[in-house]
Amino acid sequence: MKGQQLFHSFLPGVTAAVLTTQPAWAGTFKANDLKLVSSPVVSTATNPKVSVVENNWQLAATTVDHAPLFDYQLDFGQAVLPELPSSSPLPVVNGANVPSPTKLKTVLSLSPVNPKVISGKTYNQVAQITLPQDNPSGIAQTNSQSVNPTSDSPQTILERFKPNPNFLDVPQDSQGVKVQTTEAISLEQALELAKQNNNDLQVAVLQLQRSQSSLREAQAALLPSLNVLGGVTRSRSSSATLQERQTAKRLNIPSENPDATSVFDSQAELRYDLYTSGRRTAAIKEAEEQVRLQQFEVERQSEEIRLNVATEYYGLQQSDESVRIARSAVENSQASLRDAQALERAGVGTKFDVLRSQVNLANSQQELTDALSQQAIARRRLSLRLNLPQSVSITASDPVQLAGLWKSSLEDSIVLAYENRAELQQKLAERNIREQQRKQALATLGPQISFIARYDLLDQFNDGVAINDGYSVGLRASMNLYDGGASRARAARAKTEIAIAETEFAERRNQVRFQVEEAYSSHLANLENVQTAATALDQAKESLRLARLRFQAGVGTQTDVINAQSELTRSEANRVRAILNYNLALTRLQRYVTSRAVQKS
Repeated sequence: MKGQQLFHSFLPGVTAAVLTTQPAWAGTFKANDLKLVSSPVVSTATNPKVSVVENNWQLAATTVDHAPLFDYQLDFGQAVLPELPSSSPLPVVNGANVPSPTKLKTVLSLSPVNPKVISGKTYNQVAQITLPQDNPSGIAQTNSQSVNPTSDSPQTILERFKPNPNFLDVPQDSQGVKVQTTEAISLEQALELAKQNNNDLQVAVLQLQRSQSSLREAQAALLPSLNVLGGVTRSRSSSATLQERQTAKRLNIPSENPDATSVFDSQAELRYDLYTSGRRTAAIKEAEEQVRLQQFEVERQSEEIRLNVATEYYGLQQSDESVRIARSAVENSQASLRDAQALERAGVGTKFDVLRSQVNLANSQQELTDALSQQAIARRRLSLRLNLPQSVSITASDPVQLAGLWKSSLEDSIVLAYENRAELQQKLAERNIREQQRKQALATLGPQISFIARYDLLDQFNDGVAINDGYSVGLRASMNLYDGGASRARAARAKTEIAIAETEFAERRNQVRFQVEEAYSSHLANLENVQTAATALDQAKESLRLARLRFQAGVGTQTDVINAQSELTRSEANRVRAILNYNLALTRLQRYVTSRAVQKS
């Protein structure tokens, strides 16, 4: 083989490795000095700046820009973050120059409210191989369901995805539960769907309406009550009939039934409680606090739904990225298998390398199958959360990118949470309710003074007399002197419940602080992990490129290529995980501080 040079002598789509035993060549062979030769099979990264040659590694890749361009937006309804003065994108850092988290604030930039996603450069993706038409691995391709991307407004989505109004409807055949369409929706659309369709939120709204009705009922005690009673009666008394018959018998004359009389009578009564010992005022304040309690419950449910929907949406993005990464791993494994088979046919490879490549491909295919299963589960989980029709499935349309930046310090975040958390306000409302109940219990022992006015009308038909009327005006006072201690017992129970509410408030306050601290620490750690993962991904791509160069040139092993592929897959997964974990931490931080506080800041 001395002096032999093989150029494009293998199967179509495979470029021959450059082999030589001449000392001059062996001493000066450098990957960086090679020139790229075109080939029928070229693997290209999803980022258009990345170019990875599958088998034609006769020169090193040109300068590769792996920089992910993130568009930072806070996609959470009312949550609005102020803009930063800088609008520079987040560059991929080199391994020797990783900015510290303190300097990161000057690197990251936050776009204005409702920003547009930058197309084509949204985020780094693992290099994906362009496969040939045949399937040399012999592994069946996975069928995927078509997804209909949608650019509909949230209002259009709300109208299309309304749940079945008949809550008792149960499908009776397979067509009723078959998924017929898959729609791609954004996080904003998912949040709007949750507000419209979520049953827990609807129940909380109905309970608020019930409390408002109870408040109007309590406020009605501030006004007097007016009752009107009237009727017409026609009667003949049995005593008059008996008397008429006795008189007729005594006089020995025929008896006749007395005439029946028709009478109209009516009565109007006006009543107003002048003094209730504070019972009326306490009842109204209790109803007002109950309304506040339910308002905070609606807010709490909204925040929980926002957190749950965002968490499951990011979980769906994670599953989508896992499928994409798994597919890239399969394609890279297929490319490595073709390399090994080509080298074996050329007589410079071994059967062992081919077997290793086949095993690696089978493992990658199995991971892809598992990822597809988890993707289907994540889609149905989010559909269940949004209470969508059973014939509709969804997938995420938003790209994987940082959702925004948190501007407040840890201390300011804790104070904002103390001021705005609905759970703390609920505990205060519960305490106030118990206090008003205590006052009502004691008020039953005090005097009650009422004003009463009546007006009567009376008329007997066919008596030749005009309608008669009458009236009465007076004050009525009452006082419960002794009830066996029931009222004071109710007051003591309410006082105990006040102490319980205060203790629960202190416990919830400590929980709020811990939740904010946990989310804040997680968000900082994941923000740094995004930088580290981006650097590791860049290095893993370069490592795989060099490993393939060495293997195709005959100076490396298939094990090096497989290890480099595994590192690339792991690095890409780590980068996606770091971004989504950061988004989750930011979502939790917004939840624990509340969107209302974010908007104020």
